[in-house]
Amino acid sequence: MSNQEKTAPTHFIRQIIERDLEAGKHGGRVHTRFPPEPNGFLHIGHAKSICLNFGLARDYNGLCNLRFDDTNPNKENVDYVKAIQEDVRWLGFDWQDRLYYASDYFEKLYGYAVELIKAGKAYVCDLSAEEIREYRGTLTEPGRESPYRNRSVEENLDLFQRFRAGEFPDGSRVLRAKIDMASPNMNMRDPTLYRIRHGVIHHQTGEEWCIYPMYDFTHPISDALEGITHSLCTLEFEDHRPLYDWVLDNISIDCHPQQIEFSRLNLEYTVMSKRKLTQLVDEGLMSGWDDPRMPTIAGLRRRGYTPASIRTFCDRIGVTKSANSVEMGMLEACIREDLDQHARRALVVLNPLKVVIENYPEGQVEMLDAPNHPKDESMGSRQLAFTRELYIDRADFREEASKKYKRLVSGGEVRLRNAYVIRCDQVIKDDSGEIVELRCSYDPDTLGANPVGRKVRGVIQWASASHGLRAEVRLYDRLFNHPAPDSDKSVDSFLEHLNPDSLQVVEAVVEPSLGQAVEGDRFQFEREGYFCVDKDSRPDHLVFNRTVTLRDTWAKIAGQND
Repeated sequence: MSNQEKTAPTHFIRQIIERDLEAGKHGGRVHTRFPPEPNGFLHIGHAKSICLNFGLARDYNGLCNLRFDDTNPNKENVDYVKAIQEDVRWLGFDWQDRLYYASDYFEKLYGYAVELIKAGKAYVCDLSAEEIREYRGTLTEPGRESPYRNRSVEENLDLFQRFRAGEFPDGSRVLRAKIDMASPNMNMRDPTLYRIRHGVIHHQTGEEWCIYPMYDFTHPISDALEGITHSLCTLEFEDHRPLYDWVLDNISIDCHPQQIEFSRLNLEYTVMSKRKLTQLVDEGLMSGWDDPRMPTIAGLRRRGYTPASIRTFCDRIGVTKSANSVEMGMLEACIREDLDQHARRALVVLNPLKVVIENYPEGQVEMLDAPNHPKDESMGSRQLAFTRELYIDRADFREEASKKYKRLVSGGEVRLRNAYVIRCDQVIKDDSGEIVELRCSYDPDTLGANPVGRKVRGVIQWASASHGLRAEVRLYDRLFNHPAPDSDKSVDSFLEHLNPDSLQVVEAVVEPSLGQAVEGDRFQFEREGYFCVDKDSRPDHLVFNRTVTLRDTWAKIAGQND
């Protein structure tokens, strides 16, 4: 019987596990794994797989391994290994002592390859990669057998041993499974099991090996050796499942995991291809893999997303067999919900306009108490310095406006958040006609509440000119301005949809309490959105990233374009 959380959404994989447990399959065990390739940084699509694999293990009192599929050292890096471990931990999951590498099994994989050769089910092929593709046939035409397919067992064993000894150059020979060149499934037409790779240093095994197993051979055996019960893969591996089963059915191993495929995450206004993400970084279009506009977990973390918000998102999108595209607004809604509950409030002026309160005493500083959260008293309060000279946001003032405008106008009144009601008495402009200063007056009897019968247009944020701190604020937005930027499969077409406004940098004035904030701290800048402290921030140069706006402004834009 499952002990899954009451809030855990049901889906077809849970139903399979429930049936297996009821039938006593796998001895009543549930054992999953997350098997990333250490050739890049994880992205939000990987987060779905992480949450699924570790979440199912948690909910059914099972285990989940972290196993690196490190069979292609040409593209792998130990830095990626470290980054992936950090990302999985940050999301809230722990593999305990079950950290594995496919390279841990290289000797056993070699032994199973020898076993297939001895059984007449694998052979050494001298065809080039191009010739192998030509012999494989098409979806409508069967393939042709390699002229080396019927080599004797003895010759294949000798050649394969010489493989390992390093006698043959790269690309000169491969080991192939002997299955069926007429199979309607292209993956079963004598797939490659091993290839030769000289001159590479593997991050785990060094120069010990010059031959490396292919993923379709390595993966099922690694699963079986670790006692995996349910091997969860994305839909592109559905056609590989017959090969997964063939490998395990034809070697002497006593565990046969069940491969189950689910739809991968396709998220609007971004790309998930490692190649395309790498291109964005390599061409300097992004500042790095952790650029807050990137869909990488590192980028989302730097932008201010929380582990809880990503786990919630992965739960909400569900697990299906059908390929679909998820709206970016759903991810953004999850982080808004989380930060609305947990983020401290702060006053920030993004585009400062100077205000002089003429009837406020010069040199006087009044410390006003402001709650850190309007709905959670346990988060305490902070002090705001109120002085004669202040800053408000330029967007919060108009010389003239209709009654629908709920901010400050010339001759009108507005409340400063957690402070007094002020009235604009005079507008000061420079020679070009630009507004440079407002002369205002305040009502000392309006601290905390409006007098009976007194109405003001609205409430705006502010900061003391003498006590406020200068800060760099990076206004991040969606990376692409098209919901499916890579829908056109031509090589670089996705770059045409880059959003030129995905980053704007402004010099803001923030309330003094933010001077104590450290990297990763998250805030709601009132009426502006949710922000976090960037890793570039220093006491003498504060830097904040916008995580998300308070509302889904893109939904309004999309509605206008319909």
